[in-house]
Amino acid sequence: MSVISASKATSTGGARTRPGALAESGSPTVRPPAAAHLSDEQVAELGRELDAIRDEILAKRGASDAAYIRRMIKIQRGLEISGRAALLVSKNKAAWVAGTTLLSLAKILENMELGHNILHGQWDWMRDPDIHSTTWEWDFVTPARSWQHTHNDLHHRWTNVVGKDNDVGYNLLRMDENQPWTPMNLGNPVYNAILAPIFEWGIAIYDLELTEYKEGKKSKEALLKDLKALGRKALTQFTKDYAATPAVAMLTGSGRQALYGTLTANAVRNVWAHAVIFCGHFPEGTDTFTEEMVEGETRGDWYVRQMIGSANISGSKFMHLMTGNLSHQIEHHLFPDLPSNRYGEVAPRVREICQRYGLKYTTGPLLKQVGSSWAKVFKLALPGKTAKA
Repeated sequence: MSVISASKATSTGGARTRPGALAESGSPTVRPPAAAHLSDEQVAELGRELDAIRDEILAKRGASDAAYIRRMIKIQRGLEISGRAALLVSKNKAAWVAGTTLLSLAKILENMELGHNILHGQWDWMRDPDIHSTTWEWDFVTPARSWQHTHNDLHHRWTNVVGKDNDVGYNLLRMDENQPWTPMNLGNPVYNAILAPIFEWGIAIYDLELTEYKEGKKSKEALLKDLKALGRKALTQFTKDYAATPAVAMLTGSGRQALYGTLTANAVRNVWAHAVIFCGHFPEGTDTFTEEMVEGETRGDWYVRQMIGSANISGSKFMHLMTGNLSHQIEHHLFPDLPSNRYGEVAPRVREICQRYGLKYTTGPLLKQVGSSWAKVFKLALPGKTAKA
């Protein structure tokens, strides 16, 4: 599994390599409380079982999977073209609703099922340069390469490890009781409410790793390089959504309506992406971890941490599709480079393994998981330690 087997990274410029090689045997300094009942042998056997599932799916990839992703790309592009076309005549209210809805769906599908998963390398095995993690640039303001570093290389290696995984609050929110409380944290709910509709911009700023720069862990040269890349990407996104489409729509007297439509579509996509991500990482039942819990962890321990530190969303096939199959967040964290259309297939087997080894498998309907995540946002806005969610 590429996200957990590379050599230690440096963040002071130069090539970015993936961090934290795993131990081949033994156990971490402290095993997480939810897994404290497992012996080293049991963890090793659990790891072998999950490796076998991964190897089985890798061996089964083929024409049907390739056809799936190509079909999704065609559907997404059809939705986007139709949505933008409708916005060109959006002075008509029905056309505005249709165009905004279609464009919103197109942006959600591109970010969740296409961009996120392609950038994980899930489809690199096809050897198609148009559907490859090194060439795909998504409809999200943060540049793909910057996101791959903070997400693929760092978040997936250190999932929910406080002090190593900055996705625990994105350097903005207090999302764990072990994060020091300051008066600024009283604004947790306000910050999160503002973050949701502008989520892509929040992630873009986060991906600059400004905290690392301030701490001297990232060079000025690396920061300037990332800023230039963000500037180019932001200009591209702005031109496409807020200049080109409204400008053409002006020919029919629909320029202002088209601008509002693209703004709304981006906001809808951002709110949805924010909800899905928070549901996968922060609802009740998900654990966070200390650094000593990952010192000396093996592949099996890494697997255990992904299972007890993630949460799923139950629902229909359409809901799974529109989440990019991140409604199977547990399976995604276990197997980030498997094709997303296979997560539903392996989920029952992962759940059975959790039950057999006495590990929790957190899942629930969308509204329940959203509500649980927001409850944590409010709870951790207040000082003092609370029971871990």
